[in-house]
Amino acid sequence: MSLLILGLLIAVLLVIRVPVAFAFLGPSLLYMVLEGQSTGMALRSVTNAMGSFPLLAVPLFIFLGALANHAGIADRLFRFALAVLARVKGNLGYVAVGTSVGFSWMSGSAVADAAALGKVQIPAMLKAGYSRRFATGVNAASSLIAPVMPPSIPAVIFAGLAAISTGALFAASVIPALLMAIGLCIVVWVLVRRNPAIQKGVWNKAEVLASTKGVILPMITPFIILGGILGGFFTPTEAAAVGVAYILLVGILQRSLSLKGFVTAIKESVLTTAAIMLIVASASLLGYILAKERLPQMLTEAFFSLTDNPTVFMALAALLMLVLGTVIDATAILVLVVPILMPIAIQYGVDPIVLGVMLIISLMIGLLTPPVGTVLFVTAAVSKTRVGEVFKGCLPFMIPSLVIVVLVILFPDAVMWLPGVLGL
Repeated sequence: MSLLILGLLIAVLLVIRVPVAFAFLGPSLLYMVLEGQSTGMALRSVTNAMGSFPLLAVPLFIFLGALANHAGIADRLFRFALAVLARVKGNLGYVAVGTSVGFSWMSGSAVADAAALGKVQIPAMLKAGYSRRFATGVNAASSLIAPVMPPSIPAVIFAGLAAISTGALFAASVIPALLMAIGLCIVVWVLVRRNPAIQKGVWNKAEVLASTKGVILPMITPFIILGGILGGFFTPTEAAAVGVAYILLVGILQRSLSLKGFVTAIKESVLTTAAIMLIVASASLLGYILAKERLPQMLTEAFFSLTDNPTVFMALAALLMLVLGTVIDATAILVLVVPILMPIAIQYGVDPIVLGVMLIISLMIGLLTPPVGTVLFVTAAVSKTRVGEVFKGCLPFMIPSLVIVVLVILFPDAVMWLPGVLGL
C-alpha cells in the first residue's frame, strides 16, 4: 500500500509538470518520515549517489560539448559536410546526419546536438526548399546519435550504476550508432528522391579545401578520447579532461573561442550538471525505497512467470523503456531501473553491456515523443515551429532507432563484437 501511494503521488506531480527531481524527492522524503525511517539515512543515500567516481566524467563531457559548441565546431562541421556533398540531391538531409555523427564524438548529449546544429541547419534547409517537417524532423532525430555514440553521457551513467567497464560499453555502442546514422540516411533518400523542389548544389573545390582545413584539428578529438579509452591509456574521466584541454587549445589556435564563449560554456555546463546530479540523487533515494519494498524481487518473479526466454525479456524491457521515456527524464529512468533490471538480466543470461546499449537507445527515442520530449521542445524553440509539427516530422525518422533496438535484441553477439576485438 505504501508503494502504491508513493507511485500515485509521483504520478500526480509529474502530470502537473513538477520537475522530475522534486517529483521523486518530495514523496520519497514523505515516505521516509511516515515509515519512521531516518532522514539522515536519506541524506546519505542522496549524497553517496552524487559522490560516485565514474560520474565525475559527466560534467567534463558536458563541458567538452559546450566548449565545442562555443568554439564554432558545429558550424565548421556543417560547412565541411555541405561542401563535400554539394552535388548530392537532398544533400542537406545527409549533411544533418553526418554533422550529428561528427559532433556526437564531442558532445554526448542529444539536447546539445539539437541546439547547436539545429539553429544552423534548419534555416539553411528551409531556405533551400525543404519542408519544415522534414527539416525539423531530420535534425531532431539525428541528434539521438550523440547519446548513443561515445562519449555518451547516458553510457557513463549506466556503466557507473551497473559497475561495468565504460570503455566496453562505449565500444559496444559504436556499431549501433553508425547503423542509426545509415538508417537515417535511407529515410532521407526515400523522402527526397521524388521531391522536385530539392535540387543539387554546385561543387566548389576551393570551398571543399577551405572547409577541410577548418575541421582537421577538431576531428582529432574523437581519436584522442575514444582512442585513449579503448586503447587503455585513459579512464573515461581522464579522457574527458584531456578532451576539454584539447578543445580549448583548438579554440585558441583557430581563434574561434572567445572569453565570453568560454564563460558561457562554464555556466551552461554547471546548470546542466546540477540538473542531472539532482535527478541522480533523488532517483537514488527512490531506488532505495523500491529496494526496501522488494520491488526488484517482485518484478523478477513477474518476468519469470511470463517467460523464460531472454529475447522476450529484452523485448519487454525495451517496451517498458519506450513507454517510460515518454513521461520521465532518461537519466532518472536509468538510475531507477538499472539496479532493478540488472539482477533480472543476469538471471536470464543477458550481458549487461547488451542491456545497456538497448536501454539507452530505447530511452533516447523518448526524447522525440511528447509530453516530455526534450529534443522535441529544443528543436521547436530553435526553429520557431510548433511542437506538434516537429513531432510529425520526427515520425518517419524514428523508424531506424526502433529497428536498431530490435536488432540489438535479436543479435546481441553483433553488439559484443567490437568490445571482443578490442579485448574489453
